[in-house]
Amino acid sequence: MTLDELYTSTRGRMDKTIASLNAEYDSVRVGRANPAVLDRIQAEYYGTMTPINQMAAISVTEARVLTIQPWDAKSIGNISKAIQASDLGINPQNDGRVIRLTFPQLTEERRRQLSKDVDKTAEEGRVAIRQIRRDSIEKVKAMKKSSEITEDDQKDADEQIQKITDEYIKLIDKITEEKKKEIMEI
Repeated sequence: MTLDELYTSTRGRMDKTIASLNAEYDSVRVGRANPAVLDRIQAEYYGTMTPINQMAAISVTEARVLTIQPWDAKSIGNISKAIQASDLGINPQNDGRVIRLTFPQLTEERRRQLSKDVDKTAEEGRVAIRQIRRDSIEKVKAMKKSSEITEDDQKDADEQIQKITDEYIKLIDKITEEKKKEIMEI
């Protein structure tokens, strides 16, 4: 493996961490209807736990209303139960064919709690980025030990990996600030 391949691999792994962070943030409820809040919820479907977005058509009918229309009408009860059992805090309204989720305005206290949760998720992302940095630096040390690179190359590689790490940490901070601003706006 060359140093350029190592940098590319490091960036690729860090990109996956950012994508995971964005997916996690998409599932945070901010007072508007967003189908991504259902991504983590699974309901029983013929004996198998299945994500709701694979069992039904999910659409935003109004700014704060999600409509879930199951493809199999028999599964509507299981979907309702799964939503009630989740941490969404919303009671589904079921008319026998369609489930409606009405998102209430968030209270100040709930906004602050969500903001803390976002910070916690961001810290987990930073830890993951630092772990990737640690792995990459270990690979550089191994390359130096096996005489693939010189000591100067090792020093330059360590600096380059640190620059990449700093870039991704700043990106996490930026994404987190945007999400917190979105949560706190009324």
